[in-house]
Amino acid sequence: MMFQLVGTADLRRPSSGGPQSRLTYKYARGTMPWLVVFAIAFPVQSKTMAGAVEDEGQAAYLANCASCHGETLSGGFGPPLSTEAFRKKWAGSPKSFLQMYIASRMPPAAPKSLDAATYAAVTDFVDMRSGLVNARTSGVESKDVPSAPEQGAAISPVTANCDETCRATLNRLASLIKATRPVSEARLREPNRNDWLGWSGGRSSQNYSALTQINRSNVRSLSLAWSLALSPGTNAIAPLVNDGVMFVNHSGTVQALDARNGDVIWSYTRAATNKRMPISQPRGFALHEGAVYVPTLDNHVLALDAKTGTLLWDRTIAPSESGLVITAAPLVARGKVFQGMSGCFGKQYPGGCFIVALDTKTGREVWRFNTIARPGLPGGDSWNGAPVEERFGASVWSAGSYDPQLNLVYFGTAQTYYVKDLLKVNPSGKRSANALYTNTTLALDPDTGRLVWHYQHLPGDVWNLDWAFERTIVEMHAPDGVRKAILTAGKLGIVEALDASTGKYLWSFDLGLQNLIKTIDPDGRKHINPDALLVPGQPKLICPSPYGARAWPTLAYDPQTEHLYLPLAESCIHMSYDAATGELAYPLNALVPPPDHDGKFGQVVALDVRNQTVTWRSRRRMLPASAALATAGGLLFEGSRDHRFRALDSATGATLWEVKLNETPSSFPLSFMVEGRQYIAVVTGGGNPWDVNMRSFTPELPAAQVGTTLWVFHLAENRM
Repeated sequence: MMFQLVGTADLRRPSSGGPQSRLTYKYARGTMPWLVVFAIAFPVQSKTMAGAVEDEGQAAYLANCASCHGETLSGGFGPPLSTEAFRKKWAGSPKSFLQMYIASRMPPAAPKSLDAATYAAVTDFVDMRSGLVNARTSGVESKDVPSAPEQGAAISPVTANCDETCRATLNRLASLIKATRPVSEARLREPNRNDWLGWSGGRSSQNYSALTQINRSNVRSLSLAWSLALSPGTNAIAPLVNDGVMFVNHSGTVQALDARNGDVIWSYTRAATNKRMPISQPRGFALHEGAVYVPTLDNHVLALDAKTGTLLWDRTIAPSESGLVITAAPLVARGKVFQGMSGCFGKQYPGGCFIVALDTKTGREVWRFNTIARPGLPGGDSWNGAPVEERFGASVWSAGSYDPQLNLVYFGTAQTYYVKDLLKVNPSGKRSANALYTNTTLALDPDTGRLVWHYQHLPGDVWNLDWAFERTIVEMHAPDGVRKAILTAGKLGIVEALDASTGKYLWSFDLGLQNLIKTIDPDGRKHINPDALLVPGQPKLICPSPYGARAWPTLAYDPQTEHLYLPLAESCIHMSYDAATGELAYPLNALVPPPDHDGKFGQVVALDVRNQTVTWRSRRRMLPASAALATAGGLLFEGSRDHRFRALDSATGATLWEVKLNETPSSFPLSFMVEGRQYIAVVTGGGNPWDVNMRSFTPELPAAQVGTTLWVFHLAENRM
């Protein structure tokens, strides 16, 4: 039998004129042609294809399903879909449940690789041709599949042919999830070091584990405990662990796993209806009491029962067609879910982004804080006279932090995108062009949403060098004693410290990767390098590029040593300003190295926060790919674009352990302990902006792939 390789993005039906066979391939939809899915279509008679062009559902089925289930649903490599048994199995549940099942499981080699419209068309076709629509209408009962909510459902392991071994496994998993404790407010205030209860380990955003079993002396014995293939996507995944159960959200599927071996306890799938951003899921989710709070790419926040995966409530934050998108993990405190919005790039959503507080029990909106200051309100006169419909940006790309003693939540915001109004000549010099609350640390009252204080790190940013990342809460030694502070660093690679109670500026430390800020006054005021001021049609070399010296990969802070660890990248770009459109002008694919560069583009820096000095700096050719994780065992875990995941000596920066994984570790490493054994976990797969947009600096490496894998490591038995 001859096969033909068809190099098109869409599968085509065979032309008329007799039986044909072909081996086809199709790129997964998305921004990158990463995943290749193979399917074999066996000989078919053209007469059976009559009218297929006019029938979208039939065409979708023939292209994607017929090779297994048969052209007439009669079966083949896969089971038949036209039998009475099939109708009885599915007639008792809504069609949306069948569509959810198909989308989450098919094609077998690449679940969820088709778009929503294709899955809907296939479902409609199967529903009609199998007779399901008539069986459902006639009230045929199903005793095999429970009814499910319209927006998705928890899927338990298949129980057909479940023998004694199967029952023992299911009972063990049921006992494990049943024994998990609710993630109470008390547990979040004083987290058990064995757990990983928040997006960055806890609500202080330190990315630090107090576990010491894996340490400098034995980390060389770290070995694979287990791994698990996740749904294809763009990664940036941050799992959570509670009482030996790991929760993970990947491309719209939330799963509870046995953290010792990866066995699936329950799964919940809800495909987003709109995926505007080139990411496959927000960067995190939250546990609180007995619920899992999951944001979606089409701007919903879901509450799932942590023990069963059952949907408790579903709240829409903004219409999916509005231009807004959720990328950040939620923060939970004081009975509320705090969720930031991002993606308000331009005129499709005037007025900027916002932070919303939802009631944890019902999803009801309690308050909303607009991150763009309105005319007539505090900060409203900082937009150089621009009307509110021309004020864009202040996205909340990262999760917030919470201090229970001060009872404040902290969020960071991004820059604006429409810079024309900020660059307009202001002859009187009386109007401010600071553009509040862009590039700002916001301290909000969690009960009311009232702004308690704010600090703007880069006023009037017209270079796309925002300060939108996590706010780390620390207790920092100062000349006048121990002070609670907020540490944060923006794209410029400048670390800044603020008093957590008042927002008072404490200090800045420039890590030396930027040319925009010439000097910083003792009160924090920044002076722009005149050579970096934008002029229409005159490109200026700006360092770093808009991808930043740092980006979403989070920093790590070790409270024992008061050291901050930062994964950094080195890049520049030629930037100018288009006076006609009001937009910045620069080709994002035309990054250039800094002047006199030596071919090393990535580095990890250890900053002594108490003394504001660099303890060590490890430079390498490869760009960073993962967030940093510090541990009390004297280790710093981090990964780079060459697929390597490593443990550094946190005191010296020396590499103590390293492994080359299947793909880029573009995610958030974590550590946890189960039954007296410490584990380190990381997720691989493409997704890091540096991985995608800065790969031109290391052309010897292939582009990242979309396959996603969860890797979990522990010490060999005799080295614990």
